[in-house]
Amino acid sequence: MSDNLLSSINYPADLRQLDEAQLPQLAQELRNFIIDIVSVKEGHLGASLGVIELTIALHYVFNTPEDLLIWDVGHQAYGHKILTGRRENFDTNRRLGGISGFPKRSESIYDAFGVGHSSTSISAALGMAIASNLNGDLDKQHIAVIGDASIASGMAFEGLNHAGVTDANLLVILNDNAIGIDPSVGALKDYLTAVKTGKNPRQNNMMKSLNFDYSGPIDGHDIYAVIKELKRLQKIKGPKFLHVITTKGKGLKQAEEDQVKYHAPGKFDAKSGEIILKSEENLPPKYQDVFGLTVLDLAQKNKKIIGITPAMPSGSSLKFMMEALPERAFDVGIAEQHAVTLAAGMATQGMIVYCNIYSTFLQRAYDQVIHDVALQNLPVIFCLDRAGLVGEDGATHHGVYDIAYLRCLPNLIIYAPLNEIALQNILYTAQLGLQNPIAIRYPRGRGQFSNWKQNNFGKYEKIEIEKSACLKTGTDIAVLSTGTIGNNVIQALANSSNSEKIAHYDFPFIKPLDEIELHKIFSDFKEIITIEDGAVTGGFGSGILEFASRNKYHTSITTMGIPDEFIEHGTVFELQQYCKIDVKNLEIIFSRKSK
Repeated sequence: MSDNLLSSINYPADLRQLDEAQLPQLAQELRNFIIDIVSVKEGHLGASLGVIELTIALHYVFNTPEDLLIWDVGHQAYGHKILTGRRENFDTNRRLGGISGFPKRSESIYDAFGVGHSSTSISAALGMAIASNLNGDLDKQHIAVIGDASIASGMAFEGLNHAGVTDANLLVILNDNAIGIDPSVGALKDYLTAVKTGKNPRQNNMMKSLNFDYSGPIDGHDIYAVIKELKRLQKIKGPKFLHVITTKGKGLKQAEEDQVKYHAPGKFDAKSGEIILKSEENLPPKYQDVFGLTVLDLAQKNKKIIGITPAMPSGSSLKFMMEALPERAFDVGIAEQHAVTLAAGMATQGMIVYCNIYSTFLQRAYDQVIHDVALQNLPVIFCLDRAGLVGEDGATHHGVYDIAYLRCLPNLIIYAPLNEIALQNILYTAQLGLQNPIAIRYPRGRGQFSNWKQNNFGKYEKIEIEKSACLKTGTDIAVLSTGTIGNNVIQALANSSNSEKIAHYDFPFIKPLDEIELHKIFSDFKEIITIEDGAVTGGFGSGILEFASRNKYHTSITTMGIPDEFIEHGTVFELQQYCKIDVKNLEIIFSRKSK
């Protein structure tokens, strides 16, 4: 094998100087480079390993960045980043001040479109292609690389439907590995499986029916075959569709065999592939597991309980119910809109539906929440995992807007538990028979009690809707918190001098607010501080300000939370520091105010 090729490639122009015969060596080097870095620094792994040959071929054949390349979702774009000027700082990936884990327009001219959520690539690439036609640039190429899980989403079909009646110079590449974060599901997956195995759909082809020039399936790891086909398609005008078969995790045995675990495995041994397990002994439970175990326990006792998740059974821990009660737990694929309205339809028939969707993913189904659930006052139970700051996934994944975008909706209850005990109790309370839909928001990460399962699991208490709780008395200042960020307040007050002047109230119900208690607070305290792990603009603090305005209180109010800007990537602790809602910053603020 000749000298290292990757070290000489800073941009795709360098890549294009290589002979085709050198590209398999480059593919191996690129794979090894990603494995070495991600094994230590963590991040997404399997998705990028699966498209190494495709990534090299795309930049080898097409004239990027003039030709526009869009990676759907984007966690398969590590190879793309390394080949487009970011090899030297790839070890800063997903770290505070480093490069993003997803393509980002402000980071590189090679990142044609910012991504992080699924199924946007076809619409974006089509928009670019139509614009190129209007600008008279008929030779520019526009490529969307989308996975078999993402293409099943409604938005992807909307893009395909439109593209098929245009003359846009668009190439859609289906990266078909039969898995997203979890295994792909649904009838389209069955169709693609039939295509791959040479059954009738190859002749009666869906994409041809949509007026795409279809080719494939081809082996996505045969770099010569991929290059040959891309060169052929480069000369064809109009909408084109290339079906590429890949293996997620290709090149790392364990990642190929356990594709779910190795999607983002954490630290692992680069040579053996073995994951370096962190000891979970005596650790508090993950909030997602509190949800998953509690809903399963409740469902085993109540036959009307249904669980729904759009493509995140592992991430949401609905997998526990799916394994034990598969007839009542549904993974509907990357289809948040469908998930919400499916839940609404079930609710009309008296079912008790826990619809588990990450906070940022529910943004994709906002109309359904309003039109199909809230407007009809159907008691769907929305479980918003990953609420608040989520860390290294960054701006596309921080669940900091749900309070603001849900608080304005009539009929909807919004609840944020202080800890895992409160979470299990609200999950229990919700299935007793609420008259309204409810959104329960809880964070990524672990709770407060290492002995939760031994001492608290299954010992449910009914929660009184609307009620707040005084966690600490005080004389001058009232701190009002909602959700798990209240634990930062508890710790900061325990460490602060003169804290006897500061009272602390937990307001788990963001809507409806406990107005009886609020009247007492505004009457008793000269200053109020609100703290939340959501956007300050329109959030919990805004609700307190509105209450004060309606009731003509002139108390000094300070709102603290996520500022009116997009927060980038870093650890949750680093980002809380930036937003000044970490324990140390709160200690300083409380000590200063209590003097």
